[in-house]
Amino acid sequence: MERPAWAPRGIDITVPSVSRIHDYYLGGSHNFEVDREAARQAVGFLPGLPKFVQADRAFTRRAVRWAVGQGVTQFLDIGSGIPTHGNVHETARAADSGARVVLVDHDPVAVAHSRTVLAGDERAGAFAADLRRPREILEHPVTTDVLDLTRPVAVLLVGVLHFVDDADDPYAAVAELVEGLAPGSLLILTHAAFDAVPAGEERVRGAVEVYRSVRAPLVERSREGIARFLDSVELVDPGLVPLPRWRPESDVDDEHPYAFSGFGGVGRAA
Repeated sequence: MERPAWAPRGIDITVPSVSRIHDYYLGGSHNFEVDREAARQAVGFLPGLPKFVQADRAFTRRAVRWAVGQGVTQFLDIGSGIPTHGNVHETARAADSGARVVLVDHDPVAVAHSRTVLAGDERAGAFAADLRRPREILEHPVTTDVLDLTRPVAVLLVGVLHFVDDADDPYAAVAELVEGLAPGSLLILTHAAFDAVPAGEERVRGAVEVYRSVRAPLVERSREGIARFLDSVELVDPGLVPLPRWRPESDVDDEHPYAFSGFGGVGRAA
């Protein structure tokens, strides 16, 4: 298989990547046949899975625009993935041309592509780091060079927490992130909800096994378990709700049933 210019040396392009699988769901071009095959296997169990990923991205766009409307124009996107069309950087800049954005991911493909997209932009940056080590993210030179942490920042944890096992204490990691933010900062998050997927348990488990096979085990949490991530912030209306119901810009009744397979919410730091 020929290695394209955007794929960094040192990664195995014969192994599926969650970032590239989701890029495929979103209609992107930074994926390989091995990623598309894994995606097709997951979709074989849950035909509407791409609709959930697309609803996740639509929620992100609405939340970013809302944040800018609240005067927050600095964004720290953790678990940013491959910056396909409609990403945080594009959405923030469309709402405010002076917005500052830092993209963080542990996937080298996602980071490499992000750096290419942001090359030469002094108000944006990207680096590799792990959500489970929040202090390293907040103190990283790219973060401190691009963002002013003495002013409000919107931290995005979109579609990432359901990949972090409870054994790694993601609740403590999120709380530590919030603790390091200025008052008025925002926490924007989404999380898949297995019991909201419009399919039988056997099909859900089949899709989960596909993700497990690509070394990205999905973690099942109840709505109450997801809400705990927002304990350290004050929820803004309408609270933690199914993705299409967070400040919708079109008729929610027109949304695909799979779009409701997760929750999204935004909280403000005191």
